[in-house]
Order: sequence, then structure tokens, then C-alpha cells
Amino acid sequence: MSQRILLVIAFFLMLNLSAQQESISSFNVITINYKHSSRIFAYAEGQLRGIKDFSYPDYYELKGGVGYQIAQNHKGLIGIGRYGNYQNHALEKEEFRIWLQDIVDLKSGKFKFENRVRAEKSWFYNPLKDEHSDRIRLRYRLNVSVPLNSNKVKSGTLSANVYEEVFFVVTDDPLFARNRVFGGFSYQIDPAFGLSAGYMWQREFAETGNKNIHFLYLGLSINIDRTKFQNKDLPDRD
Repeated sequence: MSQRILLVIAFFLMLNLSAQQESISSFNVITINYKHSSRIFAYAEGQLRGIKDFSYPDYYELKGGVGYQIAQNHKGLIGIGRYGNYQNHALEKEEFRIWLQDIVDLKSGKFKFENRVRAEKSWFYNPLKDEHSDRIRLRYRLNVSVPLNSNKVKSGTLSANVYEEVFFVVTDDPLFARNRVFGGFSYQIDPAFGLSAGYMWQREFAETGNKNIHFLYLGLSINIDRTKFQNKDLPDRD
């Protein structure tokens, strides 16, 4: 036990030394998950990140998608989104993106292993230079989560979560463009609301030089299950 405590202390000391040389950035997320039926679902998400200044957002994401539950542990999704980067409070680059996503979940005891693959196509516009460009990117993420105070996630459950994600840009160099590692916790308040927080390390690879970004992550998830209201004669939206 004492060895584990020393390892945890050493880990946070390393993070503290790294943060002294590289600033802390913010990563804030709101996600809405909508279950239409046992097979069909949708989601929408908004993000604000303060990369250069923790308290001032200089990047945003607005995105959403529609998915289909292929099997109990397998689902696919098609998504679309708009993204913006700001430099000195002015729009530096905007992006329109579509992607295909496939997720396969594996379980071992209380542990859940989520394997997520994405194939993305993006179109960029730089208003300062009046330049257009595009990109094709592939992503793979292995996400491991485990409930800490119950056998499964339910109201009042505290869970631990770690993941690693790799990014490959097939239309540019270098091919291996980004690596993300995350560690944190989530708390399921009730069936509709959940909170998450943690630390994310992001490594950017480029021919001009590599860069590290240290994010403090805060997330709110909202779950809407239409199937629970089917017997209450609620009208469908037009």
C-alpha cells in the first residue's frame, strides 16, 4: 500500500513540474444523449476550450450525430460538426467536419472497455489568409471505466475512467499527428444527469516541432430516454 501511495505522489509531482513549464488549459463539455428507441439514438455536444488562457475560450465545437444500436455491445454513428479556432480574439480558422464512428464494448467483471474508431473528413477556411484546405483523419480510442461504489452505473455511482486516443492524418505529414491520455472521475447524479472531471494530456506532433497541452476537463451529460415516456401519450414533435 505504501508503495502505491508513493507512486501516486510521484505522479502528481511530475504533473506539477510539467505544469510549471507549460500552462494549464480548460476543456469544458456539455453532452446531450437522446434515446429514441431500443435501436436508434442521437446526441449533441458543445465544447469550449481555453488553450492559451485557461479562463478565456479560444476554441469551440458544436456537433451532433445519429446512431444505430447494431448489437448489445456494438453501435455505429454518423456525425457532423462545426469548429472554430481563435487567435488574439479573432477567428483564425473554422472547420466543417463529417465523420463515421464505430464502437464495440467489452466487459470483464465491473470493468468496461470501450473501443471507438472514427473516420473524419474536414474542410477548413482561414479568413485571415482567405485560404481553403481539407483533411482526412483516423482516430482510435480505448476507454476503460469502472464503477467504484456499486456493481454498475446508477444514481449515486462514482466511477473512475482512463483512456488513450491516437490520431492519424492520412493527407499530411506526420502521419501520427496527436496523442491524448485522460484520467478522471464521473458521478451519476440521477438517470438524467452526470458530471465528470479529470486531467487530459495532449501531445501534438508536427514537422515544425511538437507541443504538449495540459487540460483540466469538466463535463456535464444529460440523458433523455424517450422509451420511458411512450406510455404517457406524449405527442411527437413535428
